[in-house]
Amino acid sequence: MGETLGTLEELPQDYRDDMTAAGVAPLWPMMRNVLPHGAPTPVTKSGHWAYDAIRPLLLRAGELTPVEKAERRVLVLSDPGRGVGAMQATASIYLGMQLLLPGETAPAHVHTPSAVRIIVEGKGGFTVVDGEKLPMEEGDLVLTPGGDWHDHGHEGDGPVVWLDALDLPVFYYLEGSYAVEGPLQAQRNRPDAGQVEYLSSGLVPSRTRGDAARRYPMVRYPWTRTEAALRELATYADDGIGELDFVNPETGTDVLPTLGFTAMYVPGGKVESPPLRSASSAFHVVKGRGVTTINGQQIEWGPKDTFSALVFADIRHEASEDAFLVRVHDRPLQEKLGYYEERAK
Repeated sequence: MGETLGTLEELPQDYRDDMTAAGVAPLWPMMRNVLPHGAPTPVTKSGHWAYDAIRPLLLRAGELTPVEKAERRVLVLSDPGRGVGAMQATASIYLGMQLLLPGETAPAHVHTPSAVRIIVEGKGGFTVVDGEKLPMEEGDLVLTPGGDWHDHGHEGDGPVVWLDALDLPVFYYLEGSYAVEGPLQAQRNRPDAGQVEYLSSGLVPSRTRGDAARRYPMVRYPWTRTEAALRELATYADDGIGELDFVNPETGTDVLPTLGFTAMYVPGGKVESPPLRSASSAFHVVKGRGVTTINGQQIEWGPKDTFSALVFADIRHEASEDAFLVRVHDRPLQEKLGYYEERAK
């Protein structure tokens, strides 16, 4: 269809007034806004949040606002396309840096959105998810799925910081986002399932026939095991690069219904240039340095930085030293909706 669609201004004023009074509007002047040809026209812009700039602000937040007055002491990473204060880093992904100081406790609550914590700094922090106490070590992924009670605590010294990644924008858009508060949970006196029941890939706890597997059987993914697996995989990869998806060990599906998490290893001097993907993404640097070019925009990143990419972005990662990143993406949601797509460059 090559013809230009009609505009609202071409319609008589009395007709426009009558439509307004009736609570209707013509589709054709607005159609290309919601159904552009060939590809979406995203509002999202690529963002870069340097940890060296955020960390002092987090620590000052710890001085200015006690956790009791904050519930969750978080600095939100706002999408530049939507402006500072936007509660999203991409259309579907919320990101925030959260601080917990020694001896503090973040109260228990449960909410409809799902969250993953990527531990950025510190020792002695822990999360309790449905009674399972989960230590928080640098690089670990800790799930708090929607509908699961969770609280946080800190038994060590120095600050503990983690990156929150939630599907909050999806639930907010659906007007289904809410939380319920409750008392701190009783903790089970045993290590978490990631250290006991799912210690080796390909092995799961034996069950009596008919027993149903838990929906989220493993909620902590230790970074030490992830990094070792990435290095081993990259050794035998043709391009020397390793990528691993975090999955449910019982089903092999993504760890959350709407968000996926992929660990990446790009050795120093190597370049990774993925296809154009319909999924939006956020990248958190666990360790290493490099430069990523997103639609021509260069982002120079270092350890603990975070940056984002919009849908169908042309992305090129070049590591100046061995680099490990975690990519947060909304591919699982798009696959459920039946439209996830990859295009060659």
